[in-house]
Amino acid sequence: MSALIIRKVTVMNRLLPFLASAAALLLTAAVQAAAPGITGPTFALTAQPAYITQPDGQAVYSWGYGCTTPPTSAAFVPATTTTPFCNTMQVPGPTLVVTEGQTVTVTLTNGLPTSAGNTSILFPGFNVTATGGVTGLLTNEAAPGGGTVTYTFTAGSPGTRAYYSGTQGDLQVEMGLYGAIIVLPSAVPANCTTSGTTTLAAKNRLAEIANGEKDFRLAGSAFDHPDTCYDREYLFQFSEMDPNIHAQALAQVTAAASACSAGAAGGCSLNVPTEPYHPVYFMINGRSMPDDMDTNYAAQYLHQPYNGNPHMHPGELVLLRIIGQGRWQHPFHEHGNHVRILARDGNLILSNSTITYPGTTTPARALAGPLLFTTTTTPGLAMDGIFYWTGKGLNWDAYGHHPGSADPLAILPCTADANGYNTGDPTAINYYEWCQDHNKPLQAAPFGDVAGGGPATLPDANLFTNGAWFGGSPYLGPNATVRATGPTGTTPPSGTIANPPASEAGFAFMWHSHNEREITTNNIFPGGMLMMMLVDSREFVIDESN
Repeated sequence: MSALIIRKVTVMNRLLPFLASAAALLLTAAVQAAAPGITGPTFALTAQPAYITQPDGQAVYSWGYGCTTPPTSAAFVPATTTTPFCNTMQVPGPTLVVTEGQTVTVTLTNGLPTSAGNTSILFPGFNVTATGGVTGLLTNEAAPGGGTVTYTFTAGSPGTRAYYSGTQGDLQVEMGLYGAIIVLPSAVPANCTTSGTTTLAAKNRLAEIANGEKDFRLAGSAFDHPDTCYDREYLFQFSEMDPNIHAQALAQVTAAASACSAGAAGGCSLNVPTEPYHPVYFMINGRSMPDDMDTNYAAQYLHQPYNGNPHMHPGELVLLRIIGQGRWQHPFHEHGNHVRILARDGNLILSNSTITYPGTTTPARALAGPLLFTTTTTPGLAMDGIFYWTGKGLNWDAYGHHPGSADPLAILPCTADANGYNTGDPTAINYYEWCQDHNKPLQAAPFGDVAGGGPATLPDANLFTNGAWFGGSPYLGPNATVRATGPTGTTPPSGTIANPPASEAGFAFMWHSHNEREITTNNIFPGGMLMMMLVDSREFVIDESN
């Protein structure tokens, strides 16, 4: 468990004091994430051009997969999504959600400019049969002018995988022709449900139900294995973009348009150099920070519908579906804890030993995936992992309990289970509190700026890119700063914290690429592969509807 104080020996702790010295980070605005997509098993996709936007104001000519016709509302998942769309082009392409054992059919129509030539889709990890189209180097391809090709395969095992163009990949993948496919297990292990079990995942779901929270999961487990239960899930596709390549593609497409229409010999095909390669845009799900923190299906991103904002309560098991798209390796660091890897490219990482998991009767091979400080992806690599945050190791009471307070919430008990956590009552506000730190004060002045004895000084409001992230309070939950001071304590002076003490909710951790160039947008920091992970107390209802 990493400390809540974020220590950097690099440029970040010189550029943004509120990220470097924060004892707690706070954001109270609602966000939406989950792992949105469309369900199959039959999909009709098209490859078309459009412009995608970047935070520096640029609109970059790109190609992407999209829906040939808009799916019905029932096809969009999770079911709580209320304003989804799938245009004829998006980056990344639609997330295809299918179930283990299904026969999946994907029909691709080539709507790219004639000069772009053929296009296709590869589905690594599946035994694919391609029909129609024309023969290509790696698979059958759809010809220009509306040509089609159909791919059929069986979704043989659960997990997260990439799909991408198998035609002139150095150009077409760079232009945006990639996406994700998620295979759900055909049967969720019994210990992952709330019925008659006392496992962590089951109790977490009971806690969410007690607080009126909806279920945004695609399934109750990531795999057909009793140790892959989870409570929330998020999909992150990391990619980069060299605008010079896109500009040259647009110039050649424009120049070739007249030659193609006139039927001239030569001049009707692209010859875009993809080396030297100098990407300056680094994206999570097709967006750069701060755009990646806006909602899924936000109207301002017509061709970039997916965001990247993980949100959780303490103790929840959060499934991270991670894919490296593009050409570069992307070392992504999740602050707050390590990530336990379950599988790579849909293949569970298992040991030779067996164990009988709680809530089960049949022994299963134990998981053996590594615990990663940084989830580094190479091009095309997908991985599934579990992240959680509990407050263990902070060495103070994250809920601001104070035994001398008259506030009932400030004197809630913490009864440690065998692992040291307060898990007896899933409806308790401090469910999953680390009891060793119960009633521990943080410091004499656990709020405000440095001049007043507090943990950090906020930068000038005029310098904020996306609002005030540092809340000034090291405690979870509304009113926690006030309750922590006790009956004789004082509340922070007005204006010294970003949010009023009575409305504070939680912490935010910066999740970002550890390649510092990749946390810029066109060489401007902050940007690129950077987002905030939010941890909120149980009082805060996480609503990921759109």
